[in-house]
Amino acid sequence: QVQVVESEGGLVQPGGSLRLSCATSGSIASIVAMGWRRQAPGKQREFVAGINSDSRINYSDSVQGRFTISRDNAKNTMYLQMNSLKPEDTAVYYCYALVADFRTYWGQGTQITVSS
Repeated sequence: QVQVVESEGGLVQPGGSLRLSCATSGSIASIVAMGWRRQAPGKQREFVAGINSDSRINYSDSVQGRFTISRDNAKNTMYLQMNSLKPEDTAVYYCYALVADFRTYWGQGTQITVSS
């Protein structure tokens, strides 16, 4: 079992920045990849960014160049630094951890609203 807990989101003005964190606990050694997905109202959950155990990173085209995913193994925590935020980034953001047996553990989700 892996527990995944996200930090609080919030309201940000367009062009602003915010950093999300995702703390993990439990069977940390079984994690093979982690990442973020988001879901806007009326839309399907979509991939945002991911990092695997080899530290390979992927971003969706919509956030490439604006968001940065990173991981602090000593703290068992992953981060998502979000810069140049746009109204279309408004969504519930979910952290996930993929383990070796292909199960996925999800955080509770945190609301990010980009609005003036």
